[in-house]
Amino acid sequence: MLRYLPLVILSAAPLHAEVPRVVTDIPPVHALVSQVMGDLGTPELVVRPGTSPHHHTMRPSEARMLSKADAVVWVGPALTRWLEEPIENLATDAKVMTLMEGEGVELLSFREGATFEAHDHGGHDDHEAHGDHDDHEDHADHDDHEEHADHEEHADHDDHEKHDDHDDHASHDDHEEHDDHDEHTKHDDHDDHAAHASELMDPHVWLDPGNGALFLSQISALLSDLDPENAATYAANAKAGQDAIAKVEQEITSELASIDGQSFIVLHDAYHYFEAHFDIEASGSVSEGDAQTPGAERMQTLRTALIDSGVDCAFTEPQMSARLLDTATEGLSVNYGVLDPLGAEQPLGADLYVNTLRAMSASMAGCLAPKG
Repeated sequence: MLRYLPLVILSAAPLHAEVPRVVTDIPPVHALVSQVMGDLGTPELVVRPGTSPHHHTMRPSEARMLSKADAVVWVGPALTRWLEEPIENLATDAKVMTLMEGEGVELLSFREGATFEAHDHGGHDDHEAHGDHDDHEDHADHDDHEEHADHEEHADHDDHEKHDDHDDHASHDDHEEHDDHDEHTKHDDHDDHAAHASELMDPHVWLDPGNGALFLSQISALLSDLDPENAATYAANAKAGQDAIAKVEQEITSELASIDGQSFIVLHDAYHYFEAHFDIEASGSVSEGDAQTPGAERMQTLRTALIDSGVDCAFTEPQMSARLLDTATEGLSVNYGVLDPLGAEQPLGADLYVNTLRAMSASMAGCLAPKG
């Protein structure tokens, strides 16, 4: 009697690569990665909606995310300093993309003083590196941070490239090996310089839609490197996302045109990128940064300015108390609005990014609509 054994066919064809596991820090970054991944997969998120990115204690489940990650996409330590060490210690096999340190990214500094008196509201030298924001397909080719007119830190960049002691080079027998060492040293110096410069900047980079479009290209390149089989899909998804950003830019420009000349203050200086991009800038902020409590002198300076010049609207944020704004505007006739830079009230997913920008514009237009 014949016995038939199972036939095992061994194929020499390569196995299909798995879609990368991607971990993101905040909802807007999660949205951008979701846009690029599309139907291929869903990124994971560390800072859930409604949670402050500045104060967070990692859960075991979040630590496991990082330990299994193929890629981590985050804004950078200027926003989530507490996340830097877990990424370094847990995501040891992952490629890490720090958005603030990317080539061509628009970086702005925090404005100085309660009423931003040191900031030139009429000039936008910070934006020179982007050129034409409407042409998102060219964002990947933008020059790096050395072209930012307001970045004094970058003035010394050329010196970084010349740090090597050329007098010592002659003593090396293997010049080619030493040349490789020089290139490595210069690369490290450049990375350290870029990282240091970015930490001195306002970290809310995603609120500039030009940056958002650029990030899509960079995320697409990262995922394509990890998953070449799906590179065409990632590129197409990134292009579709850039088209959506261009469309919402036009909508916002039209919507905010009606509030030209209106004055507003914000709870803290988190919206510089959005304001500068659409040429409608705040008159001041109660506190300088997200995690900072204003002193009595700053509060008095702001209140005096508001009494002297008036203000049409004061913006707070979801899940944050308006008590400090109440103090600054006490006795004044001021409308209140809410600006949500993290998309805390938007459903998670690819549309969260453009919907966050759209909601901020609608809130500004509604609060600052001319009276009468």
